[in-house]
Amino acid sequence: MTMTERATALNTPPVPVPTAITEFFWEGVRSGELRILRCQACEYFVHYPRPLCNKCGSTDLAPERVSGRAIVYSYTWAVQAFHPYFKDRVPYNVAVVELVEQAGLRMTTNIVDCPPEALRTGMEVQVVFRQVGPELVLPLFRPAPVGTPVSASNEEKR
Repeated sequence: MTMTERATALNTPPVPVPTAITEFFWEGVRSGELRILRCQACEYFVHYPRPLCNKCGSTDLAPERVSGRAIVYSYTWAVQAFHPYFKDRVPYNVAVVELVEQAGLRMTTNIVDCPPEALRTGMEVQVVFRQVGPELVLPLFRPAPVGTPVSASNEEKR
């Protein structure tokens, strides 16, 4: 690895390569919208993006903007860097959040703007879009402001 490559690796996170089936997601993130595929036959949300509904098997899926409100389902702390970019950023959290639109609709992310001791499962969070590299915006989550009704849907939809 040359000095230039090393400097780039230290300052740039790994960048996902959008595919035909994920381009809508990354385009939405770049424009500040969280978009999830939704089955047009049974209205089930499908995430991670794939070509057919895992509930009814339909291939009639379309991206739909979701609220970005969620509950922390699970989290852990990474203490070892898997890429040079993360070397000076450990420890950091890796969380799974459940979006309020549908029970079981989960995505992996990081919780930001939250002291480590305050992070807990069941915490109400909302999406925030952060530019983390020259060509990479990520949907991260932060604690929801007090008084924001985040959890009103999942228990009702189970």
